Amino acid sequence: MNVSLAKDLSVYQLVMGVQVPPKPLSLSPATLLSLVRAQIDLLIEQQIAATLWVKLPPDKIWQSELARYKSSVGASSLIYTCQIEESQKGGDERTGKENTASSSHHVSVYLPADSQLRRENFLMVLSPQFCSLILAHRPLKKRKNQTSAKVNTNKNQPLLIITSVEGRVIQQVLNGIQKAITPESSSILPASFICPSAPQAALMNQLLAKQLLRQDEINRQIITVRTTKLQQQNQELHNKEQLKDEYLKNVCQELRTPLTHMKTALSLLNSPNLKPPQRQRYLQMLNTQCDQQNSLITGLLELVQLERNLEGRALESVRLPDIVPGVVSTYQTVAQEKGIILTYTVPTELPSVWCVSGGLRQIVINILHNSIKFTPIGGQVWVRARIQGDYVQLEFRDTGIGIAENEIPKIFDRFYRVRTAATEDYGGAGLGLTIVKQLLLRSGGSISVKSKLNEGSTFTVQLRSVGDTPRAIATQNE
Repeated sequence: MNVSLAKDLSVYQLVMGVQVPPKPLSLSPATLLSLVRAQIDLLIEQQIAATLWVKLPPDKIWQSELARYKSSVGASSLIYTCQIEESQKGGDERTGKENTASSSHHVSVYLPADSQLRRENFLMVLSPQFCSLILAHRPLKKRKNQTSAKVNTNKNQPLLIITSVEGRVIQQVLNGIQKAITPESSSILPASFICPSAPQAALMNQLLAKQLLRQDEINRQIITVRTTKLQQQNQELHNKEQLKDEYLKNVCQELRTPLTHMKTALSLLNSPNLKPPQRQRYLQMLNTQCDQQNSLITGLLELVQLERNLEGRALESVRLPDIVPGVVSTYQTVAQEKGIILTYTVPTELPSVWCVSGGLRQIVINILHNSIKFTPIGGQVWVRARIQGDYVQLEFRDTGIGIAENEIPKIFDRFYRVRTAATEDYGGAGLGLTIVKQLLLRSGGSISVKSKLNEGSTFTVQLRSVGDTPRAIATQNE
């Protein structure tokens, strides 16, 4: 049997059209589920073979209730399942679907794509001893901001729910459905069927009891979910507090070290037997430690400012040929003073990349500064850019002191400085690579490191080309 309904049919409007209609209640989808489950419980317990008219969400949790009824009582019942037509390709396709979806006790009822029933769900039970209707209507909401990027899924939006066992209300719905059926000759119920004005008191008592039990079950589940969520939030807060404490501890330790060296140097400078070369050495120590302290404080302020504003900083389209050569030229003087050969290769035809506003220059400066700092006199530093799939790859290679394999995963941690057996103090705050990684994460890029002790290191940065939209990059980062 091929059954369709007219697009202007609305069960909600039929119910509200009766004299003194039942009052709709604004309730959650969870409450609707508990009502449906209680109804199915009653039908199964009393083994009521009924005709069901159903339009429920396609989710498994809803459809399992119908499966539960069919497995227990369904063989002697008739179920009309309303569903939106997926295509309008003609009768042959629908007929083939009907043959597979319908049986002697299950009929698919097709609704036009623009049917008013799209915003309604219902379960109507029709039997000589018990009739009922559970109806949920989702009202249209006007969006105040049509350009908002935030999508409202309406998943938890309250529903207008009506429940009724009154014969007059259910008969009004039946009459409306009968008029909306195409072809009009189809009949949905035997002519002898009479909808009882009200169910037996015993059945109503059982239904109310089952509704209370099901609602209590839903409430317990909600409480469990909320409790679990609160526990997770508390754990996250606890972890953040621990990270904050650890962060403050590290900051204090880093600030204390230069101060200790300066205090030592000042004490030694007060010695009456101090010779000029020694005095000069202690003065140099003070100067170095002041620079270290200044570098640390500057780096800390930069990192705090970055972490505070990073999410709000927009992505911009930038070209590597507009940034990299200028930064390399700035460091040529520093490289020449150390006898280091500094070269770069950045093709002008490279596509633009997405990066945090002002971030690309900061990335190049921090990595290049490290490459030169950790490369001994007479060494070489190369900067090269090229296309690599959907990314533009920027490579920094040097012949420096290298990094031990077990230290590579730690070099992006705050305050971490590479340990070396050399006597030279390379200084620095240990925050440059931390800042680089934060900028790349926000930009949808990445960084990798290959290194061998006493042979050099290669830092490879990958930035997404402008072929990927900023919104897609932000989605991947979330």
